[in-house]
Amino acid sequence: MSFRIFNLGWLFLFLELTSCGISKSLHDIPDVSSYNSGIPERIKISDSAYTLGPNNLSKNKQGLWELYVEGNPFERGLITGSLTEELFHFQEHAFLSKVDELVPSKSKQAILRRFLAWFNRKLYLNVPVEYKTEIYGLSKYASPKYNHIADPYLRILYLHGAHDIGHALQDLALVGCTSFAAWGDKTEDSSLIIGRNLDFYAGDEFAKEKIISFVNPTEGYKFMSVTWAGMIGVVSGMNEHGLTVSINAGKSKIPLIAKTPISILNREILQYATTIDEAIAIAKKRQVFVSESIFIGSAKDKKAAIIEVSPTNFGVYKVSNENQLICSNHFQSDAYAEDKKNRKHIVESHSQYRYQRMEELLNQQPKITPQIAVDILRNKDGLNNKSIGYGNQKALNQLLAHHAIVFKPEQRLVWVSSNPYQLGEFVAYDLNAIFKNPNKLSLANTALNIEKDPFQFTQAYRNYQTYRTLRTQALSAIKNNGTLTTEVLSELKNKNPEYWEAYYLVGKYYYEKGYFTASLNAFKKAKTKEITTVPDQQDVDKYIKKLKRKLAL
Repeated sequence: MSFRIFNLGWLFLFLELTSCGISKSLHDIPDVSSYNSGIPERIKISDSAYTLGPNNLSKNKQGLWELYVEGNPFERGLITGSLTEELFHFQEHAFLSKVDELVPSKSKQAILRRFLAWFNRKLYLNVPVEYKTEIYGLSKYASPKYNHIADPYLRILYLHGAHDIGHALQDLALVGCTSFAAWGDKTEDSSLIIGRNLDFYAGDEFAKEKIISFVNPTEGYKFMSVTWAGMIGVVSGMNEHGLTVSINAGKSKIPLIAKTPISILNREILQYATTIDEAIAIAKKRQVFVSESIFIGSAKDKKAAIIEVSPTNFGVYKVSNENQLICSNHFQSDAYAEDKKNRKHIVESHSQYRYQRMEELLNQQPKITPQIAVDILRNKDGLNNKSIGYGNQKALNQLLAHHAIVFKPEQRLVWVSSNPYQLGEFVAYDLNAIFKNPNKLSLANTALNIEKDPFQFTQAYRNYQTYRTLRTQALSAIKNNGTLTTEVLSELKNKNPEYWEAYYLVGKYYYEKGYFTASLNAFKKAKTKEITTVPDQQDVDKYIKKLKRKLAL
């Protein structure tokens, strides 16, 4: 899910939360009278280590927070909130402070508030009581700074649907997650290996404080997931039985009402399923309001499958004649064979390109290992190893991932990337060992860690970081009629010379300034590069056509 515009989801949630319609949900606050509302005081060991009874939170040397929590739903929420309170406040601020930046117009905010109050009116009815209870406990530690927006419980509940709402209301299928699985004769030891990139970008601040969460619930199965403070849903995870889940956004019709957030459905599958069939049965029970591929790996089944859900359809995709499975951002099951939006998405987006690139890389490696899986997830080139520019969404590694993860379900092993993106060290965790002895302040099995990508120490990487800064300057100048020097424009192109977007931005800047010859040259140069999508290609062609007409006058 490459969420370049993911912040719109958080904007929509903010606007919905501030609407008068939210009061309709107040009666749904979970009844926690049967639970003990008292928990021990958090003990601070250091600025990066805390304990609370048998529960703990600590930061490892790779910068990942490791959280262990056990108990009933209300206890889990309270304990998680207490242990992660500072991180929770940081994350809320990172989300909600974006509002004025994205839509400064108060009148436009008012229009969106009214619409979203109607759209999100029944979301709370589609979240299981267990998870609403956990969220209620968690919300006791929400930042009081935002209580003017909404009651903490409702605020945190609705934030769990932020991705879904942004995806649904804007049809945000401009996403770039890629996942794969290999087993049998495709892996070195014949056991199942799964790799995935979560290309999920909501600003640099958002990805700073990742949490590797290990949960021991009173009901269901123990599990781990990669998450952030304030989030009990799951985007990537594995349970004690070696069942794994991850999500890749898809394309479908825009719904008229919010239903079950996909991260909550993922959480339910992870906590209560041990096989692919059990995961399918749980997914069939829930109504979602976005289109997603749920990538399921199973130690018991020794293979993987894809559950494809949308507001109006349901499909399952399995392979029978080969021991590998690939997932990008389009649906593959027979249920979606005639889906017009899905077929158009395959043709016009970068999803099929990444699928083919993953297939190409897997075919180059007859036997996949965890190290090879990491190498594939870090690959920055296009088909046939073509240089397509850093940050291109046609690449598997778009240099914006929230995290990458590799699973070996049969061994209960998982590797999680550390910053930056998926270039940092992949930290190894052994779920069998962790759940036998969860009270250690360091939960990683560092002997199995996979080394940092040396790319992050190269001049090319430093150039890319400079490009990102210059890109922001260019977008601001184009939007606000600002001025850039010719040196800045030249540097923008030179710091990422194979990326079509660099020339596109220069072309747009010159077009807005009326320098039509320079603009035309820039757009023509963009056209020689690997442009990300068909709509992007059409946009470049449109500018070239308009500029030729202007220059002919």
